[in-house]
Amino acid sequence: METTSVQKVKRSFKRPFIFPRNCVYRPLRQLHNIERNQKLPPDQPTYFTLNAPPSLIPPKKYSDISGLPAPYVDPHSKLRFANAEEYGSMQQLPSDIINGYLTLRGFTSAVG
Repeated sequence: METTSVQKVKRSFKRPFIFPRNCVYRPLRQLHNIERNQKLPPDQPTYFTLNAPPSLIPPKKYSDISGLPAPYVDPHSKLRFANAEEYGSMQQLPSDIINGYLTLRGFTSAVG
């Protein structure tokens, strides 16, 4: 009679994430304190003075009324909306409410 030994195969997707032993992970507050105490010259870049380039990914647009992802924009009022129900309710809003929604979003053009 043969006996077969069953070995458990290690699957990488089932292992919990383990930090490498040679890496030191510091919280943001600790990094800030270290850089502040080093008294570096102003022209040397630090973790907090680096500027990131603009993102190549387009920003996500959300509905001004419901907060859902909004693929549509009303050409008259410039409000974003997600579906036909929101568009119908937007048509009955007074201009001061529309201006309030636009100022919350940061849109500076006035509705006329």
